[in-house]
Amino acid sequence: MTKPVKRLYSFEFKLNAVQRYMGGEDRIVLAKELELSSPHLITVWAGQYRAQGEEGLRPKPKGRPRKSFEASVKPEPELERLRRENERLRAEVAFLGKVNALRDGEQR
Repeated sequence: MTKPVKRLYSFEFKLNAVQRYMGGEDRIVLAKELELSSPHLITVWAGQYRAQGEEGLRPKPKGRPRKSFEASVKPEPELERLRRENERLRAEVAFLGKVNALRDGEQR
């Protein structure tokens, strides 16, 4: 058994089909003539055309849109950055003090 292949239709192909359908042609006859998998495709395209005009029939980019790196990284105020760095350094000093105290305790 073969897997059905999803066909992609060009903007011009869809626009032609929708214009003929809206001109009065039967969608079932039109689907057979254009070798579409289902007459429902013409109905969907016609709905997109009515809602968004020709832009609704244009191909959309696949997947999730990319985030721009600059938009996701907000500049941090220098005072906040310095406070965080100071806090990290204090924690380091405290940790090293405890390590030294443990080492001194073992040597006795």
